[in-house]
Amino acid sequence: MIVYGINPVLEALRSGRVRKLRVGPRSDRRVDEALTVARQQSVTIERATTDVIDRLARGGVHQGIVAEIEEPRDHSLRDLIEAAAPASPLLVVLDGIEDPHNVGAILRTVDAAGAHGVVRQARHAASLDGIAAKASAGAVALVRIATEVNIARAIEELKGLGVWTIGLAGDATEKYDEIDFTLPTALVLGAEGTGLRRLVRERCDRLVSIPMHGAVESLNVSVAAGVVLFEAARQRDHGKKD
Repeated sequence: MIVYGINPVLEALRSGRVRKLRVGPRSDRRVDEALTVARQQSVTIERATTDVIDRLARGGVHQGIVAEIEEPRDHSLRDLIEAAAPASPLLVVLDGIEDPHNVGAILRTVDAAGAHGVVRQARHAASLDGIAAKASAGAVALVRIATEVNIARAIEELKGLGVWTIGLAGDATEKYDEIDFTLPTALVLGAEGTGLRRLVRERCDRLVSIPMHGAVESLNVSVAAGVVLFEAARQRDHGKKD
């Protein structure tokens, strides 16, 4: 898997998953920082021309540095739940989200909000390298991910494991902040424009919406994920203080 850009590469280095680092002819303080970490971990460092870096990054904004990292370990649903212990699991399920910028931003928010993992579909899903890795600011190397063939079936399995499944839908009458997110919860997100697919929607325990007070009808899916996940984080932090 290829990761490019200073922040994603640094996070991948800190996670210990980089196999090889390629650096272009230009250098600065942040690139030097990445090189220092790479040397400390005995990572292979290769100097490369700008053309080579451009080709590896497939035209992305690479800032002169590209890392070849280990493929993320594919977890099971049970792995994600057990990894949360002793906390109550907080997961995100991606239903047909194929935009790599959105997937990367959601991974970044999952990590920032302290959620415990992401469930994605094997097909109709954005690749986790390249653009998604860059947008995640390195979270792709940190967040546990389970890849499932069928999202509707995965939701049923989560319910069987004691997890409440909460679908985000613009037309839902129940508001997102009316949910008790201190319970084991999986937030289910649909693709921008089409939303949750019918079978996935029908299998969610509850559907909630984010009230909109302006002229636009909905939020970008990664922004919506941030709104709900940080409400969950707020509730859980409040519970710790009580």
